[in-house]
Amino acid sequence: MKIDRLIGILSILLQREKVTAPDLARTFEVSRRTIQRDIEALCRAGIPLVTEQGHGGGISILEGYAVDRALFTSAEMREILAGLRGLDSVSGTNRYAQLMEKLCAGASSLMPGGQNILIDLSSWYKDSLAPKIERIRAAMDAKREISFLYYSPRGETRRTIEPYYLLFRWSSWYVWGYCRSRQDYRLFKLNRMEALMMGATFEDRSAPLPDLRDERIFPGGIRVRALFNPCCKWRLVEEFGANCFRELPDGRLLFQADYTDRESLITWLISFREHAVLLEPRDLRAEICDSLEKAAARYAEDTDVP
Repeated sequence: MKIDRLIGILSILLQREKVTAPDLARTFEVSRRTIQRDIEALCRAGIPLVTEQGHGGGISILEGYAVDRALFTSAEMREILAGLRGLDSVSGTNRYAQLMEKLCAGASSLMPGGQNILIDLSSWYKDSLAPKIERIRAAMDAKREISFLYYSPRGETRRTIEPYYLLFRWSSWYVWGYCRSRQDYRLFKLNRMEALMMGATFEDRSAPLPDLRDERIFPGGIRVRALFNPCCKWRLVEEFGANCFRELPDGRLLFQADYTDRESLITWLISFREHAVLLEPRDLRAEICDSLEKAAARYAEDTDVP
């Protein structure tokens, strides 16, 4: 992308006294003419660049221009690289790491060999997720709609949206866009999307940033009290933190928290099998008992598949 290349060129110029256009063209794998256009763009942006012709010539920043040539500190560079490697873990490529190497060209002191932060954002669905991310990114760059089959608790629907943001939150990837059928902005989980296709171009809107506050997306409203056996402590700590329960004299754990969705709560409690019992809400206790009775009846049936 052009913006990546412009940042890379500026970074090199801040770290080296002078560089030639052919060197930049080789570094960024573009033509010399493209580099010349990039230099003109940087000049229009207010960066005072000087070009000297002939032997010993090259491109440099005007002497005395008040810019700190140490564009990034060593610690900052390590953090940026860790983040870019995290994006590589999703795409399955080395593209972002290669970009970082280009940004740091000629400044090996800023890129010490030891990296002590590793970020892996990939998931069990990496093989299907990476192509979706790439296609959505391409659609956003080209200002083209995307359509897809979407699976939700309410059923399956075909949606067409104007995509504006890709985001990683709550351990999953989402796309935020303007939904044609709902005539409003919506958040869609990539793992629930299938048969994704690019459509017609659209006129860019002044899209608002998604409001991702937990209380906005997960409003709560279900006050839960439940008893857990001690063997469940690790899961409660992992999922809700160490302050979500009180240890009783007999070792059992009295859990209290707000939950967001009845169906998810039932599924979550049943996953603990005989090690958990719901105390409140009382009406949900009857619903869980009914679900367990129906499940037991299904297991008692002949379930052989021909």
